[in-house]
Amino acid sequence: MSTIFERIIDGEAPATIVYQDDLVTAFKDINPIAPVHILIVPNKAIPSVQEVEAEDEAMLGRMFTVARKIAEEQGLAERGYRLIVNCGDEGGQEVYHLHMHLLGGKSLGPMLDRKFRL
Repeated sequence: MSTIFERIIDGEAPATIVYQDDLVTAFKDINPIAPVHILIVPNKAIPSVQEVEAEDEAMLGRMFTVARKIAEEQGLAERGYRLIVNCGDEGGQEVYHLHMHLLGGKSLGPMLDRKFRL
């Protein structure tokens, strides 16, 4: 069964796509938590970081260079932005298709609330 991200990549589900090439697709999150909230996903269906293989390195590198390109286009590069990859249930992963969140457009504060610190 395909994920919503696979259906977006294939053009079968609606999304505001901001970038797409042979390795990755980037689109606006439908429930943004920042003024800019874009998801960058590999076109290859990889459930999480735990399933990444050495052969995926070029695709992972592309995710970062695309993040930089989009951050520049969105006017985030100078002031800063955050990249997040969640892995597994306790890591907060909701869709089991590897993806990177690009967040920016306001001060994002500390990465984790103090209640999560040991």
